[in-house]
Amino acid sequence: MENASFSPVSRVAICGGTHGNEMTGIYVVREMQRQEADQTGSVSITTVISNPRAVEVCRRYTETDLNRCFTKALLSSPITDSTPYEVRRAQEINALLGPKESQEAVDLLCDLHNTTANMGMCLIFYSLDWLTLHIYKYIQSKMTSAPVRAMLLSLPKSEAYSLESVGKHGFTIEVGPQPHGVLRADIFNMAKEAVDHTIEWLHKFNSGSTFEEGEVEAYTVVKSVDYPRDPTTNEITATIHPELQDNDFKLLQPGDPMFLSFSGETVKYEGEDLHPLFINECAYYEKKIAFHLAKIITVTLPFISVKKD
Repeated sequence: MENASFSPVSRVAICGGTHGNEMTGIYVVREMQRQEADQTGSVSITTVISNPRAVEVCRRYTETDLNRCFTKALLSSPITDSTPYEVRRAQEINALLGPKESQEAVDLLCDLHNTTANMGMCLIFYSLDWLTLHIYKYIQSKMTSAPVRAMLLSLPKSEAYSLESVGKHGFTIEVGPQPHGVLRADIFNMAKEAVDHTIEWLHKFNSGSTFEEGEVEAYTVVKSVDYPRDPTTNEITATIHPELQDNDFKLLQPGDPMFLSFSGETVKYEGEDLHPLFINECAYYEKKIAFHLAKIITVTLPFISVKKD
């Protein structure tokens, strides 16, 4: 595999509160702002509370999901009286940290999220970006408080809908389980540690450290599974089975319990062996998703270094 080199990563954005009831990112950002952590060594840091209106009322969003508003189409759509607040806010953030797919965009954007699912520490990427995948490998090697995993989405950057796609490089840090509207010390510390390791890696990279070839595993979503529903009312008729609950990433095989109906019947899984992610995520009820099913891929990383002038 050919070596890869990248320009120094000197302009970084750390965002929290994209969903206004996911407390960890909000308080990591507020603590960084309190400490005035806007410059550390070779890295200039911009901290952003992404959705201040939703944060104020402690809701995921006020009109529409901000983390679905960063497609090229929505970022370039005209603003009218009926435009949802979150679409307006996405365009404001794009002006501040982007524009998306431009040379003016921040070098790296890290967006902090919580999940109610038992996902531990999970980094989410849109593409095979060698730089951010090396950051993942570094965090994975440094963190001992929880397993560190990665989820890889395959979307062209123009169609990528979430905030981290505004940066030249970007990823989401997703940490759980944590109820919405609640702040847990262990979850806060995990997220803060991942941010600290990211900045630590950037210092090493910018100062000329090289990073060897290696391999990492990532989960790629094959499909999403909805709850069983009443065909007339469309209301759910079952919940996640106790044997599946909290078993994110554990292999799901044919015959394994999947749902437990309200009348006490077990619905068993049928299909190929896959790994469930975001099991019983609170925010996915409105999206009609009980969990995702993913397969594991192994990604070979090239040797990378900073470009020399």
